[in-house]
Amino acid sequence: MTRQPIHLLPETLRNQIAAGEVVERPSSVLKELVENSLDAGAQRIDVTLEGGGVARLVVQDDGAGIPPEELALAVTRHATSKLVSVADLFAVTSFGFRGEALPSIASVSHLTLTSRAREAPEAARIEVDCGSTLAEGPAALSSGTRVEMRRLFASTPARLKFLRTEATEARRCQEALIRMALARPDVAFSLVIGGREVFRLPAGETLTARLGRFWPPAVLEGLVAFSRKHGELSAFGLAGRPAYAQNRAERMLFYVNGRPVQDRLLTRAAREAYKGRILSGEYPQVLLFLDLPPEEVDVNVHPAKLEVRFRDEGQIFALVRLALAPAAGGDALAEPSASYNVSDSAAPGLAASWTAEPGTSALPRPSSFGDKPGLLRAWQSFVSPESERSAPLPLAPQGEGSAPELHSDPAFVAAGPAAQPLSQAGLEYLGQIADTYLVLRQHGEKLVLIDQHAAHERVLLENMRRSRSSGDSQPLALPLELGLHPAEAARAQELWAELRACGFLLAMSGADRLIVRGVPPSLPAGKAAEFLREILADRSVGLTGLWTLLSCKAAIKAGQPLARDEALALLELWLDAPERDFCPHGRPVAVSFGAGELERLFKRK
Repeated sequence: MTRQPIHLLPETLRNQIAAGEVVERPSSVLKELVENSLDAGAQRIDVTLEGGGVARLVVQDDGAGIPPEELALAVTRHATSKLVSVADLFAVTSFGFRGEALPSIASVSHLTLTSRAREAPEAARIEVDCGSTLAEGPAALSSGTRVEMRRLFASTPARLKFLRTEATEARRCQEALIRMALARPDVAFSLVIGGREVFRLPAGETLTARLGRFWPPAVLEGLVAFSRKHGELSAFGLAGRPAYAQNRAERMLFYVNGRPVQDRLLTRAAREAYKGRILSGEYPQVLLFLDLPPEEVDVNVHPAKLEVRFRDEGQIFALVRLALAPAAGGDALAEPSASYNVSDSAAPGLAASWTAEPGTSALPRPSSFGDKPGLLRAWQSFVSPESERSAPLPLAPQGEGSAPELHSDPAFVAAGPAAQPLSQAGLEYLGQIADTYLVLRQHGEKLVLIDQHAAHERVLLENMRRSRSSGDSQPLALPLELGLHPAEAARAQELWAELRACGFLLAMSGADRLIVRGVPPSLPAGKAAEFLREILADRSVGLTGLWTLLSCKAAIKAGQPLARDEALALLELWLDAPERDFCPHGRPVAVSFGAGELERLFKRK
């Protein structure tokens, strides 16, 4: 390679390199522009997308606006109104502060910036195309700022190859706006995609009301308000009970001083709080706000400010873990994880210092909100009587003293006498413990315990796999009618073919009512509504996930007594099932104790 002399890069190329750090896709542009609007004190933000945000993206607000003489500086690199000295860099309270967003966006698109300062007699605008200023002058705008971006990456077509489909990019923009809207329920937001209004959020909502516009009721009903405070550090928000965990982390949202972040430390702390209460592949629903002094966190470690670095990671880890413990069903005074160098001696003091403030029951209000009225108003919804009435859902009633009618389930049609397969495996059935576990002796040397629910789940799942989605259905004498949340209705359309393959006969009545005329043969009709609610609340479920959940709902439950012949029939079918050691969720079906293990339990050796 021929050596080239060292030289300064052209200004346009420097701007485009800087843009590569800040502008990754349309959702990056949306995030930067909306954050600028929030920093300007906007109480209303309207977003419009066309072509997934690549063809056109508009963000308009009613904020303070920009004086005409500063518009040219607004699209110049390293120009900002949010920093004055080096000290300000370590006490950042605004969203944007680098002075790179607008010039970076303008270097890779056609950008029109129109703004009217609150005291200005008229608005002004500046038009920039791929880094070159085309026009400046007066404009018509009643108040605030309007930024219109067209033809993203027009000057760098190679970048376009890395974008996804129009629908995918639009969805990412929607998700980015939702995350910011949840942090500021005091601000009104609207989103229009391709001429269709996706949502319009009024100002002054409670956090639970705003969250209810995006998360289905089946998810919301499992949420619990939490709050913990230590000195100037506060952690508060909403978290789901373990029973509502899902197999993707998309509903784990974290905010640091109102800023949406993606942080491994916070994710690990949250999962640590649920350790032992959810499966290894599951994630809880968490909407967590951390409020701490600006000097305790470095928000300048990522160009797009998506990541942060805490001065005392151990303290933050302990704070989050302990704050989530009550929602996770654990002990709020448990010791923090040693993996983050939180000493055992410090842990009790940290936990004990969190106490309820007068007049707020067990939910103290964080005292360090700074100038973030949105977070303060969001907190007020946590301590409302409605949120305090949250309680675990009752278990479905079980008939006392009556065994479940397993013989009527196709999964329990035994191929022959049950004793033969058991004897071939060297097993002898001894009985049932706690109406949940089947007790067996193997070869006279081992004690084996079988979880009846997990075993039946495996049997039912294998039956579904063998049927290969035949679509067999059991018609209902009286169709079920379910009212759907908009998120549930959209999810129903996505899963329509899979639900039909499982045996559901469905129809829509209008845009928000689902008619159920038939259910899978293995699913009791009384559980159909519960099953559909759960499926439509989980965006990560595909066909295999449907089978897994269907097998869970249809399987016999813990606490149900089994007659001897029913237990033997279940064991025979379970022994014939592949992958029988684990249930579809990954939990063990059987545990065994050999002579050596029993001797250790009794301290005989």
